[in-house]
Amino acid sequence: MSRIFVTGGSGRLGRSVVAGLAQAGHEVVSVDRDAVPAELLPAGVVQETADLLAPGEALRLIGAAKPDAVIHLAAIAVPFSAPEDVIFGTNTRLAFAVISAATEVGVPKIVTASSPTVLGYGCPAGWLPPSFPLDERTPAKPWNAYALSKLIAEQTVQMFAAAQGERIRYAAFRPCFVISPEEWEGAPTQQGHTLAERLADPALSAPALFNYVDARDVADFLDLLLHKMEDIPNGETFFVGAADALATAPLAELMPKFLPGSEALSAGLTGTSPAFSIAKAQELLGWQPKRTWRTELKPTLNDEASTLVTAGGGAKETS
Repeated sequence: MSRIFVTGGSGRLGRSVVAGLAQAGHEVVSVDRDAVPAELLPAGVVQETADLLAPGEALRLIGAAKPDAVIHLAAIAVPFSAPEDVIFGTNTRLAFAVISAATEVGVPKIVTASSPTVLGYGCPAGWLPPSFPLDERTPAKPWNAYALSKLIAEQTVQMFAAAQGERIRYAAFRPCFVISPEEWEGAPTQQGHTLAERLADPALSAPALFNYVDARDVADFLDLLLHKMEDIPNGETFFVGAADALATAPLAELMPKFLPGSEALSAGLTGTSPAFSIAKAQELLGWQPKRTWRTELKPTLNDEASTLVTAGGGAKETS
């Protein structure tokens, strides 16, 4: 059993990460500006409310907790949900404050959350990758403050890994569009649509290239990553996503409708293949996601999605 310090533990992803790590037998210290109601907090989890951007606060809390690992999730999590300078400043300062404080304390394992958006898809000036599926070798081309802040978080991890050698282990991960457990029951996703609506209308999932991941699978990934960090190269970055696409039709058919010029590139995305590869996590860690929308979506909502698709809901496109 390890003692794990999780920042952003009250967020959409953080709640599942905290619960999953606690269920796996770890002691968890969850830190966020907002608290989870006591009755919803998993047994044995210690909760702290704090502003990690306050001078010395990250160092104080991590020093007091004396954790075996730090997982940094805290951030402004949605692009364009605040002014660009606020997103950039908040996210980069949080990452540096937490990672540097954990390093100063001597925490053996330090992990930060990044984002698939670092690749630059959705750029108004146009974007095409060298190939599909996208993986960790795909060039990063961030075009907004959120994506740039996440790339800098990855580079912060790599900078400290270079400076510390093998003394401290670092890693970053890029979780795909996170689906929390309540969203399988019909709660709206972070974009305001239900999963049934996203499946029925491809235009809703197209901006994220139809990627997604169950938040509980992310918790499983992090548990496994912490166990394997001493056995893999230091400072690695991983995509963490579902094994299929959030779509009812093959991406080879859908992608050209929403990503001009991608016909040849996406031709190999047949069947249920996703646009993002998780092969690196599978090969280096032995991780495999357990959940897909086909197994987790509430049956009545799955029926609703099928009805909407049949009625023509999937024919709409964004401009």
